[in-house]
Amino acid sequence: MATTLRSIRGLTPLLDRILVQRVKAENKTASGLYIPEKNVEKLNEAKVLATGPGAFDQNGKLMPVSVKAGDRVLIPPFGGSTVKVGDEDYILFRDHEILAKISEE
Repeated sequence: MATTLRSIRGLTPLLDRILVQRVKAENKTASGLYIPEKNVEKLNEAKVLATGPGAFDQNGKLMPVSVKAGDRVLIPPFGGSTVKVGDEDYILFRDHEILAKISEE
């Protein structure tokens, strides 16, 4: 079944799509110095916010997505479909476009 955060009302991914939000890079060094925003690079790490139920294979069997809401994943630097809700940017990817799941070890 699809999972959705309450803050993204009315936006539920379909089929094997996954809604993620890119993790924001730290704008402060370990010693406490602030880094200007133009020097902060985009990270390829994202948090999964919602997933669709999965896609159907050739036999009509539902193949669930490989991640769930709350997972941290590695996403490609380009691609996906950007969705803007309020002031926040989100990205929709297909399940096969997600590069890796990041474990919490």
